[in-house]
Amino acid sequence: MSSTPQTIRLGTRGSKLAMWQSNWVKAELEKLGNVVELIQIKTQGDVQTGPLAQIGGQGLFTKQLQVALDAKEIDLAVHSLKDLPTEDADGLSITAIPPRETTEDAICGPVGSTLNSLESLPQKAIVGTGSVRRAAQILNLRPDLDIRDIRGNVDTRLAKLDSGEFDVIVLAAAGLTRLGLADRISFRFDRNVLLPAVGQGALGLETRADDEATVAAVAKLNHPESFSSALAERAMLRRLFAGCLAPVGARCDITGTTLTLTGVVLSRDGKIRTEASDSAPLNDYELLGISVAEKLIAAGADKLLAAAKSEP
Repeated sequence: MSSTPQTIRLGTRGSKLAMWQSNWVKAELEKLGNVVELIQIKTQGDVQTGPLAQIGGQGLFTKQLQVALDAKEIDLAVHSLKDLPTEDADGLSITAIPPRETTEDAICGPVGSTLNSLESLPQKAIVGTGSVRRAAQILNLRPDLDIRDIRGNVDTRLAKLDSGEFDVIVLAAAGLTRLGLADRISFRFDRNVLLPAVGQGALGLETRADDEATVAAVAKLNHPESFSSALAERAMLRRLFAGCLAPVGARCDITGTTLTLTGVVLSRDGKIRTEASDSAPLNDYELLGISVAEKLIAAGADKLLAAAKSEP
């Protein structure tokens, strides 16, 4: 006689993208025979406005989910990994990272736009982004552009673009793809030109470390290559003592069982750029991230990050 499976209470933000991601995880877990209940939790990032760095920065979209997880109000939290602070919360762990979506950043122009590259933007075009990483790398390539802060979910940002508030906006291609909005992409940046955010395109499935039943169920969704890549990037960011809002980018490439990590750190105005890379076996992702961070620090990245933190 089979026992009734335990219900996994999955905590999620209520945004359209967060709900898409959580429903996807729910469906995958249910395919494996689990019972899953979605529980919406409002985070600080959902209820405040203004530049991200000024209203709480790191952990803005994840802290309340972690609090609920620790309090045993939920059993699983689904995060956009790029929003999750690199310091692990006590008693919690990233149990799985499913197959990663594309990590590229994308430019969205007005409907019907013929833009096909950064060079095709007119002089002093108004570019909307909430990311200092994107802003710094774009300014490094096109210092003439007018970079302005933009907040809101994907639909809100696209509405601001369509109303003429911005000439173009920059979004993660992964989010647009997941929401069925890939047709709004004018062009995608080459990952060698504009390095993605740490963890971009990846979902982090976080559980209580001692919840053996949930850990066993969720671990089946793990994708080893995505796991090693994303955690190498997070190890680099952690060693740099840089938060998820810092002007830091990362790119991972896998050849066979070898993982290559490239990191970049810039000044916020994009005038100074330093890059480093290294390779290691897939399982040595933690040491790889630290190695690349040490190379960046030796090249002056710590000074750039200190200056970036002191700027408004």
